[in-house]
Amino acid sequence: MLASFLITLREGLEAFLLVGIALSYLAKLNARQYNKFIYVGVFIGLILSLAIAVVFQVVVDQFSNELYRNYLMAGILMFATVVLTYMAIWMQNQAKNQVSQMQQDVSQMVSSGNLFGLVFLSLLAVLREGFETILFFSALMYSNYGEFSTQDALIGAIAGLAVSLFIVWLMLRTTRNVPLRAFFRWTSLLIIIIAAGLLSSAVNMLQAAHVLPIVHAQLFDISHILDDRGVFGTFLRALFGYNSSPGLLQLVVWASYMATFIFFWNRGYKQA
Repeated sequence: MLASFLITLREGLEAFLLVGIALSYLAKLNARQYNKFIYVGVFIGLILSLAIAVVFQVVVDQFSNELYRNYLMAGILMFATVVLTYMAIWMQNQAKNQVSQMQQDVSQMVSSGNLFGLVFLSLLAVLREGFETILFFSALMYSNYGEFSTQDALIGAIAGLAVSLFIVWLMLRTTRNVPLRAFFRWTSLLIIIIAAGLLSSAVNMLQAAHVLPIVHAQLFDISHILDDRGVFGTFLRALFGYNSSPGLLQLVVWASYMATFIFFWNRGYKQA
Protein backbone atom coordinates (compact mmCIF):
# COMPACT_ATOMS: atom_id res chain seq x y z
CA MET A 1 0.00 0.00 0.00
CA LEU A 2 2.78 2.43 0.91
CA ALA A 3 4.62 1.87 -2.38
CA SER A 4 1.48 2.60 -4.43
CA PHE A 5 0.73 5.62 -2.21
CA LEU A 6 4.22 7.04 -2.73
CA ILE A 7 4.15 6.56 -6.50
CA THR A 8 0.74 8.17 -7.07
CA LEU A 9 1.62 10.94 -4.62
CA ARG A 10 4.66 11.90 -6.67
CA GLU A 11 3.02 11.43 -10.08
CA GLY A 12 -0.22 13.10 -9.02
CA LEU A 13 1.63 16.04 -7.51
CA GLU A 14 3.45 16.78 -10.74
CA ALA A 15 0.35 16.41 -12.94
CA PHE A 16 -1.93 18.43 -10.64
CA LEU A 17 0.73 21.09 -10.15
CA LEU A 18 1.19 21.66 -13.89
CA VAL A 19 -2.56 21.73 -14.53
CA GLY A 20 -3.11 24.00 -11.51
CA ILE A 21 -0.41 26.40 -12.71
CA ALA A 22 -2.06 26.53 -16.14
CA LEU A 23 -5.45 27.37 -14.59
CA SER A 24 -3.92 29.96 -12.26
CA TYR A 25 -2.07 31.59 -15.12
CA LEU A 26 -5.25 31.76 -17.18
CA ALA A 27 -6.87 33.58 -14.25
CA LYS A 28 -3.90 35.97 -14.13
CA LEU A 29 -4.40 36.68 -17.84
CA ASN A 30 -8.15 37.27 -17.26
CA ALA A 31 -8.86 34.34 -19.58
CA ARG A 32 -10.89 32.03 -17.34
CA GLN A 33 -13.16 31.28 -20.30
CA TYR A 34 -10.42 28.97 -21.55
CA ASN A 35 -10.47 26.83 -18.37
CA LYS A 36 -12.84 24.36 -20.02
CA PHE A 37 -10.21 23.44 -22.59
CA ILE A 38 -7.76 22.59 -19.81
CA TYR A 39 -10.42 20.36 -18.21
CA VAL A 40 -11.13 18.67 -21.55
CA GLY A 41 -7.43 17.86 -21.90
CA VAL A 42 -7.31 16.43 -18.37
CA PHE A 43 -10.36 14.24 -19.08
CA ILE A 44 -8.93 12.93 -22.37
CA GLY A 45 -5.59 12.27 -20.66
CA LEU A 46 -7.30 10.19 -17.96
CA ILE A 47 -9.27 8.18 -20.55
CA LEU A 48 -6.15 7.49 -22.63
CA SER A 49 -4.23 6.46 -19.50
CA LEU A 50 -6.94 3.92 -18.63
CA ALA A 51 -6.95 2.64 -22.22
CA ILE A 52 -3.16 2.20 -22.14
CA ALA A 53 -3.46 0.30 -18.85
CA VAL A 54 -5.98 -2.12 -20.37
CA VAL A 55 -3.95 -2.65 -23.56
CA PHE A 56 -0.77 -3.10 -21.53
CA GLN A 57 -2.38 -5.80 -19.39
CA VAL A 58 -3.82 -7.58 -22.43
CA VAL A 59 -0.41 -7.64 -24.13
CA VAL A 60 1.30 -9.00 -21.02
CA ASP A 61 -1.35 -11.71 -20.62
CA GLN A 62 -0.58 -13.00 -24.14
CA PHE A 63 2.82 -14.24 -22.97
CA SER A 64 1.89 -17.70 -21.77
CA ASN A 65 5.42 -19.03 -22.35
CA GLU A 66 7.22 -18.74 -19.01
CA LEU A 67 10.60 -17.95 -20.60
CA TYR A 68 9.30 -15.06 -22.71
CA ARG A 69 7.22 -13.85 -19.80
CA ASN A 70 10.38 -13.63 -17.68
CA TYR A 71 12.04 -11.61 -20.46
CA LEU A 72 9.07 -9.25 -20.59
CA MET A 73 8.88 -8.82 -16.82
CA ALA A 74 12.62 -8.21 -16.57
CA GLY A 75 12.33 -5.57 -19.30
CA ILE A 76 9.45 -3.85 -17.49
CA LEU A 77 11.34 -3.91 -14.18
CA MET A 78 14.53 -2.46 -15.65
CA PHE A 79 12.70 0.23 -17.60
CA ALA A 80 10.73 1.18 -14.49
CA THR A 81 13.99 1.34 -12.52
CA VAL A 82 15.49 3.75 -15.07
CA VAL A 83 12.42 6.01 -15.10
CA LEU A 84 12.09 5.99 -11.30
CA THR A 85 15.76 6.86 -10.92
CA TYR A 86 15.45 9.71 -13.42
CA MET A 87 12.36 11.01 -11.65
CA ALA A 88 13.99 10.79 -8.23
CA ILE A 89 17.30 12.48 -9.03
CA TRP A 90 17.26 14.58 -12.18
CA MET A 91 13.67 15.61 -12.86
CA GLN A 92 13.34 17.78 -9.76
CA ASN A 93 16.23 19.91 -11.01
CA GLN A 94 13.98 20.80 -13.96
CA ALA A 95 10.90 21.66 -11.86
CA LYS A 96 11.35 25.43 -12.07
CA ASN A 97 11.97 25.22 -15.82
CA GLN A 98 8.78 23.18 -16.27
CA VAL A 99 6.71 25.80 -14.44
CA SER A 100 8.10 28.74 -16.42
CA GLN A 101 7.71 26.81 -19.68
CA MET A 102 4.09 26.00 -18.82
CA GLN A 103 3.34 29.68 -18.16
CA GLN A 104 5.04 30.73 -21.37
CA ASP A 105 3.11 28.15 -23.42
CA VAL A 106 -0.24 29.14 -21.89
CA SER A 107 0.40 32.83 -22.56
CA GLN A 108 1.35 32.16 -26.16
CA MET A 109 -1.67 29.92 -26.79
CA VAL A 110 -4.12 32.43 -25.31
CA SER A 111 -2.70 35.31 -27.34
CA SER A 112 -2.85 33.27 -30.55
CA GLY A 113 -6.23 31.68 -29.77
CA ASN A 114 -4.75 28.19 -30.00
CA LEU A 115 -7.50 26.26 -28.19
CA PHE A 116 -6.27 22.86 -29.34
CA GLY A 117 -2.88 23.70 -27.83
CA LEU A 118 -4.47 24.28 -24.41
CA VAL A 119 -6.22 20.90 -24.63
CA PHE A 120 -3.02 19.15 -25.70
CA LEU A 121 -0.96 20.86 -22.99
CA SER A 122 -3.07 19.50 -20.12
CA LEU A 123 -3.62 16.17 -21.92
CA LEU A 124 0.14 15.63 -22.18
CA ALA A 125 0.74 16.52 -18.52
CA VAL A 126 -1.83 13.95 -17.35
CA LEU A 127 -0.99 11.26 -19.92
CA ARG A 128 2.73 11.34 -19.15
CA GLU A 129 2.18 10.85 -15.43
CA GLY A 130 -0.54 8.27 -16.11
CA PHE A 131 1.76 6.19 -18.30
CA GLU A 132 4.54 6.31 -15.71
CA THR A 133 2.10 5.22 -12.99
CA ILE A 134 0.97 2.25 -15.11
CA LEU A 135 4.59 1.29 -15.69
CA PHE A 136 5.50 1.46 -12.01
CA PHE A 137 2.45 -0.50 -10.86
CA SER A 138 3.16 -3.20 -13.43
CA ALA A 139 6.76 -3.41 -12.25
CA LEU A 140 5.69 -3.77 -8.61
CA MET A 141 3.12 -6.39 -9.56
CA TYR A 142 5.60 -8.54 -11.49
CA SER A 143 8.51 -8.21 -9.09
CA ASN A 144 9.25 -10.73 -6.37
CA TYR A 145 8.84 -7.87 -3.95
CA GLY A 146 5.44 -6.74 -5.13
CA GLU A 147 3.42 -9.00 -2.88
CA PHE A 148 0.56 -6.66 -2.14
CA SER A 149 -3.13 -7.17 -2.81
CA THR A 150 -4.97 -5.28 -5.53
CA GLN A 151 -7.25 -3.78 -2.89
CA ASP A 152 -4.34 -2.46 -0.82
CA ALA A 153 -2.65 -1.08 -3.93
CA LEU A 154 -5.86 0.67 -4.99
CA ILE A 155 -6.36 2.19 -1.53
CA GLY A 156 -2.78 3.43 -1.48
CA ALA A 157 -3.07 4.86 -5.00
CA ILE A 158 -6.29 6.76 -4.25
CA ALA A 159 -4.86 8.09 -1.01
CA GLY A 160 -1.72 9.27 -2.82
CA LEU A 161 -3.77 11.12 -5.44
CA ALA A 162 -5.95 12.71 -2.76
CA VAL A 163 -2.96 13.96 -0.77
CA SER A 164 -1.22 15.30 -3.90
CA LEU A 165 -4.39 17.15 -4.91
CA PHE A 166 -4.64 18.68 -1.43
CA ILE A 167 -1.00 19.81 -1.51
CA VAL A 168 -1.48 21.52 -4.89
CA TRP A 169 -4.70 23.17 -3.68
CA LEU A 170 -2.86 24.39 -0.57
CA MET A 171 -0.09 25.87 -2.71
CA LEU A 172 -2.34 27.61 -5.21
CA ARG A 173 -5.24 28.72 -3.00
CA THR A 174 -3.57 29.80 0.24
CA THR A 175 -0.54 31.75 1.33
CA ARG A 176 0.91 28.88 3.33
CA ASN A 177 4.41 27.84 2.44
CA VAL A 178 4.52 24.12 1.59
CA PRO A 179 8.13 22.80 2.00
CA LEU A 180 8.22 21.08 -1.38
CA ARG A 181 12.01 20.90 -1.56
CA ALA A 182 12.24 18.82 1.63
CA PHE A 183 9.23 16.78 0.55
CA PHE A 184 10.79 15.93 -2.82
CA ARG A 185 14.16 15.23 -1.22
CA TRP A 186 12.98 12.51 1.13
CA THR A 187 10.34 10.96 -1.13
CA SER A 188 13.05 10.78 -3.81
CA LEU A 189 15.20 8.75 -1.43
CA LEU A 190 12.33 6.32 -0.81
CA ILE A 191 11.77 6.01 -4.55
CA ILE A 192 15.45 5.17 -5.08
CA ILE A 193 15.12 2.37 -2.51
CA ILE A 194 11.99 1.06 -4.28
CA ALA A 195 13.84 1.18 -7.62
CA ALA A 196 16.71 -0.82 -6.12
CA GLY A 197 14.25 -3.55 -5.15
CA LEU A 198 12.79 -3.58 -8.69
CA LEU A 199 16.26 -3.90 -10.21
CA SER A 200 17.06 -6.79 -7.87
CA SER A 201 13.84 -8.48 -9.01
CA ALA A 202 14.86 -7.96 -12.65
CA VAL A 203 18.09 -9.82 -11.89
CA ASN A 204 16.05 -12.66 -10.41
CA MET A 205 13.87 -12.80 -13.57
CA LEU A 206 16.92 -12.90 -15.84
CA GLN A 207 18.41 -15.68 -13.72
CA ALA A 208 15.15 -17.62 -14.08
CA ALA A 209 15.42 -17.13 -17.86
CA HIS A 210 19.06 -18.37 -17.73
CA VAL A 211 20.37 -15.05 -19.07
CA LEU A 212 22.38 -14.29 -15.92
CA PRO A 213 24.27 -16.86 -13.83
CA ILE A 214 23.00 -17.69 -10.35
CA VAL A 215 26.59 -17.68 -8.93
CA HIS A 216 25.61 -18.25 -5.29
CA ALA A 217 21.93 -19.03 -4.76
CA GLN A 218 21.86 -18.12 -1.08
CA LEU A 219 24.57 -15.94 0.37
CA PHE A 220 23.15 -15.99 3.89
CA ASP A 221 19.84 -16.61 5.66
CA ILE A 222 18.54 -14.33 8.42
CA SER A 223 14.92 -15.48 8.21
CA HIS A 224 15.12 -16.59 11.84
CA ILE A 225 15.66 -12.91 12.74
CA LEU A 226 13.33 -11.26 10.22
CA ASP A 227 11.60 -13.51 7.70
CA ASP A 228 10.73 -11.75 4.44
CA ARG A 229 7.44 -13.68 4.39
CA GLY A 230 6.37 -12.62 7.86
CA VAL A 231 4.07 -9.66 8.53
CA PHE A 232 6.75 -6.98 8.88
CA GLY A 233 9.15 -8.74 6.51
CA THR A 234 6.50 -8.78 3.77
CA PHE A 235 6.02 -5.04 4.22
CA LEU A 236 9.78 -4.44 3.88
CA ARG A 237 9.93 -6.83 0.92
CA ALA A 238 7.11 -5.06 -0.92
CA LEU A 239 8.43 -1.56 -0.30
CA PHE A 240 12.22 -1.79 -0.08
CA GLY A 241 13.09 -5.11 -1.72
CA TYR A 242 14.15 -6.78 1.54
CA ASN A 243 15.25 -10.39 1.15
CA SER A 244 16.18 -12.51 4.17
CA SER A 245 18.14 -15.01 2.01
CA PRO A 246 19.50 -13.15 -1.05
CA GLY A 247 21.64 -14.57 -3.81
CA LEU A 248 25.10 -13.10 -4.34
CA LEU A 249 24.39 -11.40 -7.68
CA GLN A 250 21.10 -9.93 -6.48
CA LEU A 251 22.75 -8.49 -3.38
CA VAL A 252 25.70 -7.06 -5.33
CA VAL A 253 23.41 -5.39 -7.88
CA TRP A 254 21.14 -4.00 -5.17
CA ALA A 255 24.04 -2.66 -3.07
CA SER A 256 25.82 -1.19 -6.11
CA TYR A 257 22.70 0.60 -7.26
CA MET A 258 22.00 1.97 -3.78
CA ALA A 259 25.57 3.22 -3.27
CA THR A 260 25.73 4.84 -6.72
CA PHE A 261 22.41 6.66 -6.78
CA ILE A 262 22.29 7.70 -3.14
CA PHE A 263 25.62 9.40 -3.87
CA PHE A 264 24.08 11.26 -6.85
CA TRP A 265 20.94 12.01 -4.83
CA ASN A 266 22.95 13.52 -2.00
CA ARG A 267 25.27 15.50 -4.28
CA GLY A 268 22.38 16.80 -6.38
CA TYR A 269 20.61 18.33 -3.37
CA LYS A 270 23.84 19.80 -1.98
CA GLN A 271 24.33 21.61 -5.28
CA ALA A 272 20.70 22.76 -5.50
